[in-house]
Amino acid sequence: MNETPLARKTSAMFEGKADAAVAAYLKEQEDKGLLRFITCGSVDDGKSTLIGRLLYDSRLVFEDQLAALKEESRHINRAEGQEIDFSLLLDGLEAEREQGITIDVAYRFFATDKRRFIVADTPGHEQYTRNMATGASTADLAVLLVDARKGVVTQTRRHAFICALLGIRQLVLAVNKMDLVDFSEEVFRPIAETFRQIADGLGIETVHAVPVSALFGDNVTRRSQRTPWYDGPSLMEILEAAPAAEELVDHPLRFPVQWVNRPDRDFRGFAGTVASGRLKTGDEIVVLSPRPGSIRARIAIETPRPRDRTGPESNRYRRQVLDILEWKRRKGPGLSP
Repeated sequence: MNETPLARKTSAMFEGKADAAVAAYLKEQEDKGLLRFITCGSVDDGKSTLIGRLLYDSRLVFEDQLAALKEESRHINRAEGQEIDFSLLLDGLEAEREQGITIDVAYRFFATDKRRFIVADTPGHEQYTRNMATGASTADLAVLLVDARKGVVTQTRRHAFICALLGIRQLVLAVNKMDLVDFSEEVFRPIAETFRQIADGLGIETVHAVPVSALFGDNVTRRSQRTPWYDGPSLMEILEAAPAAEELVDHPLRFPVQWVNRPDRDFRGFAGTVASGRLKTGDEIVVLSPRPGSIRARIAIETPRPRDRTGPESNRYRRQVLDILEWKRRKGPGLSP
């Protein structure tokens, strides 16, 4: 059936309005700013449950996800008397669900009316501490959980040290499971004071201590009436107000090499993430050596070429790569790293 001119005009008008609405929404999301944070702490302190509760109370769980979550909670029977086991939103591996622990780092993106977030839920078991360090390596802020019944333990100190080592200067101490100690101020205050002393020794600039119950949602997205003695913000209010890391585009170039890519004998490339600065073809760089001194190289674009092609251009590229791999020191003025 052929459309009439009026129908085509009406359809184009609605499509134009839809496109404008989508563009406006995307622009609004960009302007919110992005905060990367992690949850860390000792094993079974409730990290995954806390983030699951945060997503649920913020109405960021879709209905089909919620239905599957309820069914999985009944199947595993690990919801502690509640309808939903919120940790299942983050613990995706079968071994994690069976054992009730986090093994790998689980990343989740979510957004509120005020901000966008990427959270890394990291494992608390000592055996998987290196996975926690991986999650912390890109974070602006850390939410460090402590079981109110146990207080500050060795893994709490270890995770705080790793956060400080990786440059995280904002820390939220979430004293969890306050429901198991009757929301006692006498339990919360000594834990918060002990941790503040640890943070001062590590040079951590900002510490917020919050009494929470991830299981019931107290002080997670809104302030709880069961802690009238606590007059501070909820966890979500802290996250929405926390300053994110400054833009690093205008800083000196830093490019950690994470992988050497060699698909065949004629090519060798270096893969990684530009941590700061800008990079373009022709830029002169300094490759830092584990030995004293450094070498100089120049960024080049390797274009596809026949297998039998030889010449100054291809040899120049190969020589640079070999110089980097062999950490050969070149003569001439050095560049400041």
